[in-house]
Amino acid sequence: MTPPALDTLQLLALAAALGWASGLRAFLVMFAVGAAGLAGWVQLPAGLQGLASPVAVGITGFLAFLEFVGDKIPGVDSLLDFISTLLRIPAGAVLAASVFGLDHTFVAALAAAAGGSLAAVSHGTKLSTRAAINTSPEPFSNVGASLGEDALVLGGLWLAWLHPVLFFIALVLVLIVMVWLARKSFHFVRGLIGRMVRMFSGRPEPVATQPPRGATDVSYRDKPD
Repeated sequence: MTPPALDTLQLLALAAALGWASGLRAFLVMFAVGAAGLAGWVQLPAGLQGLASPVAVGITGFLAFLEFVGDKIPGVDSLLDFISTLLRIPAGAVLAASVFGLDHTFVAALAAAAGGSLAAVSHGTKLSTRAAINTSPEPFSNVGASLGEDALVLGGLWLAWLHPVLFFIALVLVLIVMVWLARKSFHFVRGLIGRMVRMFSGRPEPVATQPPRGATDVSYRDKPD
């Protein structure tokens, strides 16, 4: 039995989900979409049907597996994040635009802009939080964060297909949390880099000093007439 075609709200939710999730796991997104289409679980829009070929599913599955393993190794995950900046944001834009295809050029262009922007937010959050997590010597926080991202990607795609309204509500909440996390992580990493630069350059840490009790500011001394 062929699954029903997606309505407009589902298409919008799918485009947003593909853009946002690509910022976390571009290959996993392509593999999950292609595998779902190949198995007949969903009816993909025309622009995404190329992902459902056996060859495409095999290639994206292999790349998703490599990404899955590397993303759980401290240090390697941050290296992959830096390299993947050139992939995840464009992938989010292209996948979001492909939901609507060339028959809806203006809508596809808007979807590309929105998808790329969502991918940039999620990728930036992932990049900064992983850099902060990597300052901890134990590997368990990396594995936990990585598995959480896997669950977010697959759960977000599932929610966009079946419950688009709930997906948009969840997306707004997740974006708020992501922006907050990115800011906290960025300030933490910037402070850490500053301390490392001072340490290797031999400069001492800045020490806050207070005037002795009872001392008066010279600016308030009486001036001679």
